[in-house]
Amino acid sequence: MAEQPKASVRLGINPIGWSNDDLPELGGDIPLERCLAETARAGYSGIEKGGKFPNDPKLLRPLLEAHGLVLVSGWFSGGLLELTLDEEKKRLGPHLRLLQEMGCPVLVYAETTGTVQNRLSVPVADRPKLEPDELRRYGEKLTKLADWLAAEECPMAYHHHMGTVVETEAEIDLLMANTDTSVGLLFDTGHLTFAGGDVAATFRRHAARIVHVHAKNVRPSVLDKVRSERWSFLKGVVEGVFTVPGDPEGCVDFAELARLLAEVGYRGWVVVEAEQDPKKAEPLRYATMGIEAIREACASAGVAIER
Repeated sequence: MAEQPKASVRLGINPIGWSNDDLPELGGDIPLERCLAETARAGYSGIEKGGKFPNDPKLLRPLLEAHGLVLVSGWFSGGLLELTLDEEKKRLGPHLRLLQEMGCPVLVYAETTGTVQNRLSVPVADRPKLEPDELRRYGEKLTKLADWLAAEECPMAYHHHMGTVVETEAEIDLLMANTDTSVGLLFDTGHLTFAGGDVAATFRRHAARIVHVHAKNVRPSVLDKVRSERWSFLKGVVEGVFTVPGDPEGCVDFAELARLLAEVGYRGWVVVEAEQDPKKAEPLRYATMGIEAIREACASAGVAIER
């Protein structure tokens, strides 16, 4: 029997702990320079793209290099449910070229047609949903888009996300069953926990498709209110539903996540991400808390960390 490849990860962070693009009042006044400096100070190797980042690689590359950082990837708000394949390729073009120029290993793609993730007044429970047949047809289109991205050497990492048409464990299963392997999965511990999914079971079922990992924690006390009081996704964010690995108020088991990474020989980025109000959750403190917790979990599970 061939020996299982050793898991090896690089550690990155998403800038949403400093500035929230969907809710600019959360960190809108924090300069990008502070975000990058604190990311480096906390010990991360890379960072995902945020709204304050320049879109010109000639500007972005030296900005990141000055802090010893690389660009990990960047989110794209997909509209493939309503658009033709050619229309979506055209929309994707500038973002794809930026990620290609920056050497990103994946492109983060989420279907946001009808999403309520950015609507402060709409309960997250009132998100759009697809019938199984609709999701199957969508999967066929998504595979064609992902095939194109693979040919462009910047493969798709599909982001299941609260408030969108692919949110639950069952919807992830159905999407994976109705797409080809070119559709990689961005596995997000926080969004899956928020949606009531089984983190370990879902990870194991789709391990071969996981190309990117978001390490996000959830505060159960806030999540209970989101559900019982029908809060919007953004109200949940403002009230602190998300936090980072290592926060004792969170419920996600990151030691288990590291063991899962080791079990399947995962090689790729693990990105700490937590939408929080920076006035309540000081970004550097939480960024440091997150990376220390992931380092400890990886060390215990035998997962190597590379720069």
